[in-house]
Amino acid sequence: MRYTLCELITVVEILRGSVAPPRFQTSLQHRLRAIRAHPLLNPTALAEGWREWLRSYPADPTHEPHLVAALEWLLRAQDATPDGGLSRGYSLVRHSHYGRRGWQPCYPETTGYIIPTLYAAARRLGRPELAVRAERAARWEIEIQLPTGAVRGGTIGEPESPAVFNTGQVLLGWLAAFDETGQGSFADAARRAARYLVATLDPDGRWRSDNSRFARADSTLYNTRTAWALAEAGVRLDERRFSAAAARSLHAAADLQTENGWLPWCCLTDPEQPLLHTLAYAIRGLLEGGRVLGEPRLLHAAERAARPLTAKVRTDGWMPGRYRSDWSPAVRWSCLTGQAQMANNWMRLAAITGDATWLEPVPAVLRFLKHTQNRRSGELGLRGGIKGAWPVGGAYGAYEVLSWATKFFADALMRHEAIQTNGLSAASPVSVLA
Repeated sequence: MRYTLCELITVVEILRGSVAPPRFQTSLQHRLRAIRAHPLLNPTALAEGWREWLRSYPADPTHEPHLVAALEWLLRAQDATPDGGLSRGYSLVRHSHYGRRGWQPCYPETTGYIIPTLYAAARRLGRPELAVRAERAARWEIEIQLPTGAVRGGTIGEPESPAVFNTGQVLLGWLAAFDETGQGSFADAARRAARYLVATLDPDGRWRSDNSRFARADSTLYNTRTAWALAEAGVRLDERRFSAAAARSLHAAADLQTENGWLPWCCLTDPEQPLLHTLAYAIRGLLEGGRVLGEPRLLHAAERAARPLTAKVRTDGWMPGRYRSDWSPAVRWSCLTGQAQMANNWMRLAAITGDATWLEPVPAVLRFLKHTQNRRSGELGLRGGIKGAWPVGGAYGAYEVLSWATKFFADALMRHEAIQTNGLSAASPVSVLA
């Protein structure tokens, strides 16, 4: 790492106790943070990278050992926080934003959509305490709901700001809690959130205000997942205006789809080569929104976007983490979250359409994800969770274990296990809200 003369002078002045100009101090602080975050100075991150380079982790032929390990990680993520929410993730290196390694603060967005996962796991594993944890998370979300009905962006400790997408994800959690418990407090919170979403939706069906300040505000086609949540609220809370607003938003998104099925303006950072993660969000929103609203056009839009991605699954189950508008790979690393999401999407497409060919890429993708799961680490923040990228230093959630990646992995395992055991048409322990 190179340093300017001014920065070296700053080091000397700091050591001597004198005060250097703020501009140079800031530059030096950034450099020092980068050094502390380097994997070479973090033994766990270094070991994880070496293990990936040498060989992957063992994959059990059955799903349950991997499911239990993932669920135990999610429970530790909840126990790592001072309230009912779940930690955003676990940093294997010193995180540039949070300034430390280890467990990160509570994340309202992902806690919201982990709620139906915990309910599903309670049924699948016969562990009622998981349902208790899900309800605790849902009640915590009510405690921190903003007066407008919105859910805040970012993690706890950030300045409060409303976020449309986050509101939609927690709305799914409240609807699941209402469905499981029948308690009106969850329906009331869901209704407040849905009213906020309707109020902020522009007449042309797009959310332009209150997009997360942590992502690009001009590239949010993935808000189809928010519109899906709003459509679910319309049906489950018997509010037609929620359904109407959801339909308007979903059709506006479908109007942007190109001839080859591409979904433009759909990334947190780079709409020219979006993440598989955000593309998968958008596909799921179109699919489930179409199901709820009975709109074949939306279902077809989801199919047109999901089909090209089946051809991107390598024989070992690996997929590229970003794509260009012709569906060609844009990077050489994998977005593990997106892969788990697409496994869920393909299984939901098979269940909704009755077309079993959608299941073809799923076993390979799940097998690949299993090979990335470290179930033996002595570091509890790593053991059983799913990392952001493969290899671990890839440019999405680099050197992090992510709560949402682990959630989607658990959902996919439970869905696939149910299909293997009972067939495509049988009921799944996983709610459609997960």
